[in-house]
Amino acid sequence: MHATGYLLDCGAGGSSSQTQAAEGSLKYAADDGFISVGNITKLTNPDLVPILSTLRYFPDASARKYCYAVPAILGGKYLVRTTYFYGGFDGGTEPPVFDQIVDGTRWGVVDTAQDYADGLSSYYEIVVAAATKSLSVCLARNENTKSSPFISALEVQYLEDTLYNSTDFSKFALRTVVRSSFGSDGEFIGFPDDKYNRIWQPFNDLNPIVTSHSNINPFDFWNIPPAKAFNNAFTTSRGKTLQIQWPLMSLPSADYYIALYFQDNRTPSPYSWRVFSISVNGKIFYANLNVTTKGTTVYSSSWPLSGKMEIALTPAEGIPVGPVINAGEVLQILPHGGRTLTRDAVAMMNLARNFNNPPPDWSGDPCLPEKNSWTGVTCSQGKFYRVVALNLTGKGLSGTLSSTVANLTALNHIWLGGNKLSGTIPEMWPLKELKTLHLENNQLEGPIPESLGQLPRLYEIFLQNNNLDGQIPPSLQARNGKSFQ
Repeated sequence: MHATGYLLDCGAGGSSSQTQAAEGSLKYAADDGFISVGNITKLTNPDLVPILSTLRYFPDASARKYCYAVPAILGGKYLVRTTYFYGGFDGGTEPPVFDQIVDGTRWGVVDTAQDYADGLSSYYEIVVAAATKSLSVCLARNENTKSSPFISALEVQYLEDTLYNSTDFSKFALRTVVRSSFGSDGEFIGFPDDKYNRIWQPFNDLNPIVTSHSNINPFDFWNIPPAKAFNNAFTTSRGKTLQIQWPLMSLPSADYYIALYFQDNRTPSPYSWRVFSISVNGKIFYANLNVTTKGTTVYSSSWPLSGKMEIALTPAEGIPVGPVINAGEVLQILPHGGRTLTRDAVAMMNLARNFNNPPPDWSGDPCLPEKNSWTGVTCSQGKFYRVVALNLTGKGLSGTLSSTVANLTALNHIWLGGNKLSGTIPEMWPLKELKTLHLENNQLEGPIPESLGQLPRLYEIFLQNNNLDGQIPPSLQARNGKSFQ
């Protein structure tokens, strides 16, 4: 854990203040304090780096999702990275396939089979803004999940405002497709060279490679790329077009954020510059770019892509040297899947804290994604999702019913009968939409709130077999046509 983020070694066990695994110059804390479900195990595979040697897995097939909750700055921008190494932890030979979710948005599918067959770990990245003071990162089963979802490491890195600031993060996230340094010697670039702990993969093809003869200042660039990403570059001969097919994978049809980085590699002089135009899949991306030894970057905040991507750098007339390119990023623009009204989400979190044993998936967004809403929770759609029903009848709940249930003002039904809830029944006067209330067969005590008789739509109340005392409020006794037990 460090000042601008959280680095979690999943499944490490022990106290997060004592159990730390060194990974380069970063310190990873145990994940215990950030998640309340799942089992942990240690892999016996030899020569694993510390963060891959343990993992947390989730065998409970009844849970709709399994969520980490990481403290965040409201509105802050974060790079979230999940890392996976299967290691045959469950005795199988093929890693499970499952979904990952950030807050209420389905981030994508985790499928690590090819990497694992090649002896590699897998990682996924996304850039998101925190809508509340907590970011949830969740795993969930899908129709292709055949065994327990798992995770090896979770990293949540705070990003400064300048990074990727052409994206409206109140509506979108940026899912990393590829981030590469061109012509490098095969080493990945990461922290501390990249102060934001981004990973720049080496990329090579058959194009000639040149080495830079001068340094750049990362802070002269949007997105603050590491200086090492400019050490090498692709180029070609004078008068020729430099063509690069990158990334190698076929891309799904979507809009993408693309940033490309350039520096004239020659020794600085009045003649150390070159001019060329950039096209992507035959369409002009930037015309007559002048690249000097100080370097420059060009980007598109939204560029449609589908299938393969090819970059062509075409030199201007009379330029005595060929084009050059050092690095690039491609991130898919991912629309938010929706969001639960903050007031409802906070109230549901309070309910979960007051229950001693809430359902295992009561973490993350209560309503979203829709098929991964909390067990027993029904929500309405709209600009913001609202909680309209709670049905946890006979789930063995203990603890108390939080007074913040009254903040769930869209509730139509509360069914919590047949549990072991204790304490008093809270006031519910704001619940003007409430139609049915089932709290029977619990261990509730104290008086029946007078406010229940003031709810205009409430027609069914079951409170029997509790330890309630006092009189039935006159406002309830006087209501004709209502069911009260």
